[in-house]
Amino acid sequence: MHMLNVGHLVETLARFTYAINDEHPETYEELRPGFVKAINTLRPQRLPAVVKGFQIGYEDSPWVDHCKQQEIFPHIVGPASPSDGPTREEWDRQIIEALDLIEEIHPGLRQMVDLLVTDIIVLNSGADGGGSANQMPGVVMMSPGSAWLTLDYAMCIVHEGLHTGLFVMDSVYPMFTLSPDELSKDENRALSAVKIGEKRPLHAALHAAAVAVPLMFMEHSQGETVLVDQYTGSLRDACDDMQTKRDLFTPYGRLILDEMTDWAKADPINFFQVGQGITSEEFSGYRPAA
Repeated sequence: MHMLNVGHLVETLARFTYAINDEHPETYEELRPGFVKAINTLRPQRLPAVVKGFQIGYEDSPWVDHCKQQEIFPHIVGPASPSDGPTREEWDRQIIEALDLIEEIHPGLRQMVDLLVTDIIVLNSGADGGGSANQMPGVVMMSPGSAWLTLDYAMCIVHEGLHTGLFVMDSVYPMFTLSPDELSKDENRALSAVKIGEKRPLHAALHAAAVAVPLMFMEHSQGETVLVDQYTGSLRDACDDMQTKRDLFTPYGRLILDEMTDWAKADPINFFQVGQGITSEEFSGYRPAA
């Protein structure tokens, strides 16, 4: 699938950075610095991304104030309570171990995270989940549940990292023929694969279906089945529902949707195909129409 392929992500990031910076990344090593330079023009000036690694923040991070002011993720930042030193140390440890686990599950997923994630803000708000937003690219908001294990941290990071990847892809090769406001109208909504049974704006439904794939893959790799059992049917239903709105997708959007639908409809689900597709040359080298 193009949406998870590292080669496709690299070429897309190169086009994204050139469009914003007016500079071609000549080597892979120039890609992350170019991406950071590009997204720093989209983020608040006082909250720049760093080129190397990522920054970990907590409830006293300026990002929390920004989200409150802009009414972004109120369910996460609003109820966030103060965290003490040992709690922060445990969060830090879990995040580092989660990154190692992502590498172990598939180096390509770790490569995606290393390219796209610049900040992880961890909060004790009881939300038991995460969030990312187009207007703050590179930032992962995370509210760990009390029962979270390292795999849960890892899946949250990949989940939100892929949302940023989809934002970049949609910026370079638009996926829809209508604006987000139009896609939010009742007649353009589609079933969510994650919020099961709920209709979401079409672009949100596509994002939800897309992120379900690596979450299922990661869980399966660790011998777990909770999300696999939960999402297999809902992902198929979501793909079927989105297919009824094919006219609202661009050719690139239909490519992403069709690849995902083909995978979801297979019986049994082929997880080897996901792992292979992350690095396969088959899904890199996309040439958009001029």
